[in-house]
Amino acid sequence: MGRIVVGVDGSDSSIKALHWAVRQAGLTGATVEAVNSWEYPATSWASMMPGLPEDFDPQALATVSLTEALEEARGAEGAAAVSKVVVIGNPAQALLDRAEGADLLVVGARGHTGIKATLLGSVSLHVTQHAPCPVTVVRD
Repeated sequence: MGRIVVGVDGSDSSIKALHWAVRQAGLTGATVEAVNSWEYPATSWASMMPGLPEDFDPQALATVSLTEALEEARGAEGAAAVSKVVVIGNPAQALLDRAEGADLLVVGARGHTGIKATLLGSVSLHVTQHAPCPVTVVRD
């Protein structure tokens, strides 16, 4: 069995990519690994901004976000069939790292920060140029 890695940030585009990846996995017998990444907000390091609250746990928040996106898209049973991976780091690099040894990397055309008029978002553009495996970009 192979492995399909899909980037899921909760955006509509990433949910469509998740659906596509799950359908492809059903055809090929592959497993699906949903990846979400997070980074510390850049403003938290600026001297003009207040620090982060002590109870701020971005790993936990990203995990909850990924779980909610999967459950909303696939239902509780369908979400349980998808492997969840949450990592710290740049989203494009996190996907490239997780795609090492995978059969396929699936991303949406644009994530949360995408500008509607663009053909590809920065993450999808980067992974199509640098991925260690085939990439599918799911468009609206």
